[in-house]
Amino acid sequence: MTDDRVIRVLVADDQAAVRAGLVLILSAAPGIEVVGEAADGERAVALARELRPDVVLMDVRMPRLDGVSAAREVSGFADVLVLTTFDLDEYVFGALRAGAAGFLLKDVDADRLVEAVRTVAAGDGVIAPRVTRRLIGAFAARRPDPAARPDPRALAALTPRERQVFACLGQGLTNGQIAERLAMAETTTKTHVSRILAKLGLRSRVQAAILAQEAAADGFSPPIAHSGPSGGE
Repeated sequence: MTDDRVIRVLVADDQAAVRAGLVLILSAAPGIEVVGEAADGERAVALARELRPDVVLMDVRMPRLDGVSAAREVSGFADVLVLTTFDLDEYVFGALRAGAAGFLLKDVDADRLVEAVRTVAAGDGVIAPRVTRRLIGAFAARRPDPAARPDPRALAALTPRERQVFACLGQGLTNGQIAERLAMAETTTKTHVSRILAKLGLRSRVQAAILAQEAAADGFSPPIAHSGPSGGE
């Protein structure tokens, strides 16, 4: 995303005071515009369809339609950044499967909130740092649906370079960090990530990170990365 583009955000939270605080913080940030507010999941979906924001900041627990179901409806055309108290219940796991691009704790400070919105709008994923390992570990350990395990045939369809990028996603690296590690342009990294999501039938890079963790646990090993520019394609 270029610096001169305004990031359009929809804020969905059933607590009026929390919602007002989020709107205040985001509205004061340069390059971010809050285009709508919703107090329940149904309204969030309706406004997202109408306004087509870049990012939807979505509470997990809301009346009429919970945040997971709303995220599933919205994630096809907007990036969803979930707000949670983070007790690792079914809402959180469901949001991952629904295609959420990231998770923030409700006690996030203003600077981190703004940074997270910018990061998600740029195509990267965000998970609150202090719970990243716990979330990934718990999600992988549960394996509630055997069909959700990595499909060896789908993984085999990845090119050697895509396998390297896929492994980096599993380590929680951003596009910029992946580009630096694999000595290629960041735009090339974004292309690889998009192709990986398409080949594996995933909706977000967070899903890809979880799958990469599970694949590693199942013995998936990417090719050794080249250290020079020759490995950039």
